[in-house]
Formats: sequence, structure tokens, C-alpha cells
Amino acid sequence: MTLKQRVEALLPNWEGWYPSLFEAARDLGVIRARPCDPNSLLLSNRHAGVTSQAMQAHREQWGGSGDAPKKKRRRRKRR
Repeated sequence: MTLKQRVEALLPNWEGWYPSLFEAARDLGVIRARPCDPNSLLLSNRHAGVTSQAMQAHREQWGGSGDAPKKKRRRRKRR
């Protein structure tokens, strides 16, 4: 059931009372705010989780530990 359907089931004429669907849903108790840790809102923390998941998925698909040092290529001297 969509948010709009849930609100309309509780208050069929919600558009006459509320300017937006979200305000009606909040007042009717369909959606509630959940407090969260402020650190979870930082983009750097959120992106770190996404990056680690992507790295893990890459390792699972292609193998390898991902921690192996890269070999340096030796350049040949031109004559």
C-alpha cells in the first residue's frame, strides 16, 4: 500500500485539510521521524559504507584481497 493510499484510508478528504501528503501522513501517524546519530548524516561516513560495499562486491566477483602492493614497472633506457 502506498503512502497516499494509507493516508486516504484514514482521511479521505485530506487534500482539503493539508497542503502536502507528507504533512497529512505525519499528523495522522502514518510516518514518524526517527532520531539518529548525527555522525550518520555526514556524507563522508555514508560514502565510506558505500565504497566498502562496492570494494567487497568487486572482490567477491573478481577475487583477490585488494591489499596486494602494485608492482612498479621498470622503464628501459633508450639508446
